[in-house]
Amino acid sequence: MLTLADLIQSEQGLRPDRASLGISEAVVDSRQAIQASMFVAIEGGHAFVNAAFERGAHLALVQDKIADDIRVLDLTVPFTNSTVIPEAPFAVRVANTTASLQNLAAFWRQKFNLRVLGITGSVGKSTTKELVAEVLSQRYRTLKNIGNYNNEVGLPLTLLRLGSGYECAVLEMGFFVPGEIKQLCDIALPQVGILTNIGTVHAERAGSQADIARGKSELVQALPSDGTAILNMDDPWIVPMAQQTKARVFFYGLDPKADLWADEIVSQGLNGIHFNLHHHGQTYAMQAPVIGQHSIHTVLRTVAAGLVEDMEMPEIIYALQQASSQLRLVAVHTRQGALLLDDTYNASPESTMAALNLLNDLPGRKIAVLGGMYELGMYEKSGHEMVGIRTAEVADLLVTFGEHARMISSAARQAGMPSTAISSFDQVDEVVDALQSTLKQGDVVLVKGSHGLRMDRIVQALEVEA
Repeated sequence: MLTLADLIQSEQGLRPDRASLGISEAVVDSRQAIQASMFVAIEGGHAFVNAAFERGAHLALVQDKIADDIRVLDLTVPFTNSTVIPEAPFAVRVANTTASLQNLAAFWRQKFNLRVLGITGSVGKSTTKELVAEVLSQRYRTLKNIGNYNNEVGLPLTLLRLGSGYECAVLEMGFFVPGEIKQLCDIALPQVGILTNIGTVHAERAGSQADIARGKSELVQALPSDGTAILNMDDPWIVPMAQQTKARVFFYGLDPKADLWADEIVSQGLNGIHFNLHHHGQTYAMQAPVIGQHSIHTVLRTVAAGLVEDMEMPEIIYALQQASSQLRLVAVHTRQGALLLDDTYNASPESTMAALNLLNDLPGRKIAVLGGMYELGMYEKSGHEMVGIRTAEVADLLVTFGEHARMISSAARQAGMPSTAISSFDQVDEVVDALQSTLKQGDVVLVKGSHGLRMDRIVQALEVEA
């Protein structure tokens, strides 16, 4: 169990015998504090130290001023034999709470003989993480990030959940600025790196696709010589990364030259996909419970991860077919009998194109309800236009929400979609009213946009009527 002694050792390099206070879990939200947990105060969290204590936290990691009545162990000065350890609960003062959290996570991770698989890419990280963890769990006790805990705070929090018995950790690694993934690798020490794709999401902060590719490549560069880089052979930005790693390279994709490849891919709508899988001269006919033909790459990298971790193909196939993990897309029905595809968690040009391709696979009148896509930087205009052109090819009706999405409607109109089939709104109520007046039995409606638009409100309003 993680203890105060571990925290002191990660901070100062010495391990006191009298600091055996246990830490059950680390949290950055005081509302998530549990008995014997450690609350890490970051980004204004110092005002909630007492709230964390009231919920049972034993420790609070702080760097700023806190209430005078809170007991404090100051680790910004050397810990000595005469240092008094207060009675819990108390605060532990450090120079920087985020850096201390990261140092503690790196220290704790190294205590375990653990296989770590890091996953990064522009689209598909979370789904890949969930599916890989589920497959590996068939044989190994496996840790994974909770939700989107994939950054400089979330990944350390995940690693601090390690305990005896864990054999694998599947860790999603996010990227906004150069050096971020290297930092996460320095903490997690992955032996396996999985690259999904290089798209334009977060280009506003990360830069061009070339900049994004350089940032993502930090994962393969960090792998040891006895590790494995699992790379997407169908992505021209990822293929050159094979030259940037000391690790063995395992290619997956639709190209028969890949180590693992697939063909004869058939979408069965919401029932999954059917395909042939090829590896080492063997062919396996498979069905997987993932939605849309684009999901084949998620399946391929999951199978690759299982093979790299010494699982047998029949074992992997069984695990995939039993998997409960799915895309964030959720299907619900409206009062009118229309099928509503809720893909409102987030949006990029790549993920929206994939969702439109799924819409194209399903029978019925097709309605695309699309919001704008944020943080595209230099790709803002081209990304929205690409989606608009594909919408004109796929959808019977287009409803856009918000100012950014008007670029989608404009491109769809220029691509030949009739103006009478296109509506644009700026308010949720307007979108809901328009859909309520047109939806009918057998319609299929895709709702997708950037998370900040909260387009889930549209889904909730329509689903209430179901």
